[in-house]
Amino acid sequence: MHLVTANYQATIAYGYQLGQLLQPQDLILLDGDLGAGKTTLTQGIAQGLGIKRPIKSPTFTLIREYQSGRIPLYHMDMYRLENSSADELGLSEYFNGDGAVVIEWSQFIKDVLPTSYLRIVLKQQQPDSRELNFQALGCRYQQLLQQFEQAIADK
Repeated sequence: MHLVTANYQATIAYGYQLGQLLQPQDLILLDGDLGAGKTTLTQGIAQGLGIKRPIKSPTFTLIREYQSGRIPLYHMDMYRLENSSADELGLSEYFNGDGAVVIEWSQFIKDVLPTSYLRIVLKQQQPDSRELNFQALGCRYQQLLQQFEQAIADK
């Protein structure tokens, strides 16, 4: 699936639609260059989960936990692990936990990722426009992507 957003609000809106569909143990991978809109999309996902707190990039903390929504959101940024290891982060506890996991810069931990997930690659087109390319691996994520397509078609 391929989408193009016209502005910041549209990126938030797509994230919101996706967030409303997420279930515990869902894994969303967000990849793209700096400034591509990964954290913006995550802000929309958090809104869709009913999280009211501001969502910030976890670049320096690696993992931010948001417990106040319909289900918890575990927002991770693996950029700083480009030359390190994720072995000591206990990621499997998050993957098998009670919330949804959103990982930015997942390519830096590809060897510890589960085999099923929804990957979204974001590219900046214009100052405000973004291209989103979706790849669903596994039955759950193929179903999630179909539900997402239906939700945005109904909007």
